[in-house]
Amino acid sequence: MEKSTKLVYFRLHFIVFLFGFTGILGELISISAIPLVWYRMWIASLIILIFLAFKKRLDFKIGKDFWQVILAGILIAAHWITFFHAIKISTVSVALVCISTGAFFGSLLGPLFTKTRIQMTEMLLGLAVVGGIYIIFHFEGDYTMGIITALISAFLSALFSIMNARLIKSYRPNQLTFYEMMIGFIAISLFLYFQGGLNAETLTLASKDWFYLLILGSVCTAYAFIESVALMKHISPFTFLLAINLEPIYAIVLALSFFNEAEKLNPYFFLGAVIILATVFADGIIKRRLKKKLSEEV
Repeated sequence: MEKSTKLVYFRLHFIVFLFGFTGILGELISISAIPLVWYRMWIASLIILIFLAFKKRLDFKIGKDFWQVILAGILIAAHWITFFHAIKISTVSVALVCISTGAFFGSLLGPLFTKTRIQMTEMLLGLAVVGGIYIIFHFEGDYTMGIITALISAFLSALFSIMNARLIKSYRPNQLTFYEMMIGFIAISLFLYFQGGLNAETLTLASKDWFYLLILGSVCTAYAFIESVALMKHISPFTFLLAINLEPIYAIVLALSFFNEAEKLNPYFFLGAVIILATVFADGIIKRRLKKKLSEEV
């Protein structure tokens, strides 16, 4: 493998590591999920704004997709809120395994939006995922609400991904990310204001929380999103998505190391996790082979 190719793959896996590390930061940050995402989105927005200004790519015209972009921003905010809340009320490992089901929610929702038939392989893989979730549900009764919240987060993630796939055709990725971060920040600000949560108590943080939030908003969000866009110029979408499937594995390994979560989890959790993660990888491989077969037939 050439040196330049090795560097690209190193950058790719470093980004996936950063995405997985967000779960660890979510556990370390002491504030609740809503203000946590509020801070994450305004920090990321500011950094991306500076990046766009430096690159002379500032453009605040949204155009005909105005309401779709607003909905996308609200969806990503809701996805992150439910994700971090799931971590707060369960464990990083449980939340990340359930979040990884987003790919299958996408497989089921995609045909509804594109008006195409659901593939039999996707149905079978979906049943395998349901089996893995059932095992986790059955043997991890203490984390039922965390599992449900994480599954809602996975569903919101799938909706956001489908919507973003359409919007990305009309906007530069970094520009679209800035819009979505800003809209999510504004939406949460309005929610906190009307709930009476936008006050001095919300804005007063411990120094360690500021430290972790700055890492989350800058390195794990703004930098990770900008770098992932840059990497798409050098690798195929399939390679990128397959690598992203490693996110829960990285996060679980980190969680086991940081918080010794193995002692909190039933051995059957790991059986369910293996079934879900193996199915996610199988889905990616099957899709690649089908795509290759179709291209050869044309």
